Amino acid sequence: MRFAPVVVLSATLALSGSAFAETSSWTVDPEHSSAQFAVKHLGLSNVRGEMGKVTGTLVYDDKDVSKSTVEATIDVKAINTREEKRDAHLRSDAFFDVEHHPNITFKSTKVAKAGKGKLKVTGDLTIREKTKPVVLDVDFPGTPVTAYGDTHLSAEATTKINRQDFGVSWNTTVDTGGLLVGDEVSITIEMDFVKVKAAKDAAPAASVAPAASATATAAPAPAKRK
Repeated sequence: MRFAPVVVLSATLALSGSAFAETSSWTVDPEHSSAQFAVKHLGLSNVRGEMGKVTGTLVYDDKDVSKSTVEATIDVKAINTREEKRDAHLRSDAFFDVEHHPNITFKSTKVAKAGKGKLKVTGDLTIREKTKPVVLDVDFPGTPVTAYGDTHLSAEATTKINRQDFGVSWNTTVDTGGLLVGDEVSITIEMDFVKVKAAKDAAPAASVAPAASATATAAPAPAKRK
């Protein structure tokens, strides 16, 4: 029984270690994710549009969500407001200059709880290579759903930015003296995250014992007597 305390201590450490979940890695599913925006036209109605493909990653800590991180990249080349001439203008140097700046990126710097299923995610937003801090209000149920062999998490993030801060500055005055395009832009990003499956441990190679030598060493024959 001298070794019982060691056994108990080892078992306790093993159990306590298993209680701490490791962070998990997730990727954005572009087919079920999207980014939309809305901006005032003539100070009256909202012009709404959608960006292109959304890609990104999530490192999720389900025990302490504040230790989680998220990154996203949004394709601007495929911007769509259902008006071809306006879309061409938005892709031009007057707005996004997609030839030189095809993507918008976001990288989190802080994640904080903001109520049940709510998060405040602070991070760096980059548009036209100008980076500014923004805060996203995020609906994040945090409950995974498994379908067709994959595990999913969802999030919906909203924020408002001033486009002038990012060099998206084109505008013109109208007859009454107001501006054609508003400066405040509302952004909504909906993301479906798919859990990255852990790689299976490779089966250990079978050890092959060295074959025994099949050649027997013959004992020397006794010398004949003369």
